This record gives sequence, C-alpha cells and structure tokens, in this order.
Amino acid sequence: ILEIFKAVVSTQSTGIMMKANIQAVSLKITTLKSQGAMANAMKGVTKAMGAMNKQINMPQMQKIMMEFEKEADMMDMKEDMMNDIVDDVMGAEEDEEESDQLVNQVLDELGLSLGEELGAVPVASGTVGGGKEKASSKQDADDELQARLDNLRRD
Repeated sequence: ILEIFKAVVSTQSTGIMMKANIQAVSLKITTLKSQGAMANAMKGVTKAMGAMNKQINMPQMQKIMMEFEKEADMMDMKEDMMNDIVDDVMGAEEDEEESDQLVNQVLDELGLSLGEELGAVPVASGTVGGGKEKASSKQDADDELQARLDNLRRD
C-alpha cells in the first residue's frame, strides 16, 4: 500500500510539474504573439511616417511659416496701434478732467468761485466770435460765456 501511495504522489507531482511547464509555454507563446503584433504595428507606423515625409515639402513649409510669422507681426502692430488710439481717446477724457481741476484750483487760489463770478462778468457789446447777436437774456449770456470758456480751454 505504501508503494501505491508513493506512486500516486509521484504521479500527482509530475502532473503538477507538467501543468506548470505547459502554462509557462503558453505565456511565452502569448508574449511572442504580442511582440509580433507590435512589430507589425511599428511596420505600419514606419510606412505612414515615410509617406508623410514624402508629402512634406520643407522649402514650401518654411515659406508658409515665414509668411505666417510676417502676418502675425503685422497683426500685432495693428493691435498695438489700435490700443494706442483707444488709449489716446481715453486719455483725452482724463486730460479734460485734469484741465477742469486745474482751472478750479486757479480760481480757488484767486478766491473766485466759477459759478458765482461768471454771472457778474460784463457782456461785451457788439459781436462775439464773428457775427453773433448781442445776448438779450441771462441764459444767452451764460451760454456765450460757457462757449468762450470752452474756447479758452481748447487753446
């Protein structure tokens, strides 16, 4: 009985070893298949890259890139010019505010109030600014003085 038991155990261990060897061979076959598929894929990529390299005309590509760079530079310059124009326009509004503040500061230093003292300024007789009629009401006089003040600010 002991002999039979030893024979059965020996047969089982041999079967297990054979099963492990078969699994190892199976894994090697799977690895080889994967490597073959990778080689075929690389072959296809190589062909595609070769075809793309044949289609690319480097001198033409350089010319296109130089033209692109030139157009991009022109666009940048135009954008800078537009920004400068917008800044100048916006700056003119700020300059007007600054000039108003400066006029008010000078009047304050002289002890005059713009609103109160303008009403007391005498209106010149005759024509003002090339043929205007003499102001007949206080509103016309205020408008005329305001126009004169605006002309002085522009200068």
